[in-house]
Amino acid sequence: MQTVTLQVNDATFDKFFWLLKHFSKDEVRVLEQSKYVSDDEYLRSIDGIVESIQAARKEPIQNGVTLDKLEW
Repeated sequence: MQTVTLQVNDATFDKFFWLLKHFSKDEVRVLEQSKYVSDDEYLRSIDGIVESIQAARKEPIQNGVTLDKLEW
């Protein structure tokens, strides 16, 4: 099976789910359903993230770590 992530307009949402209900669960299955949140809105919802970013901006550039030193 393929997995597709879609953004569905609120005005179309009910019609879209009406259409999906016409498929069997073997054909189409809703894995996750959530309201779209922009990256900015999501990050701002995390406690302390704004303050953390502001503090990080004040750090001297010499304290930074280059990409080749990061352990991914």
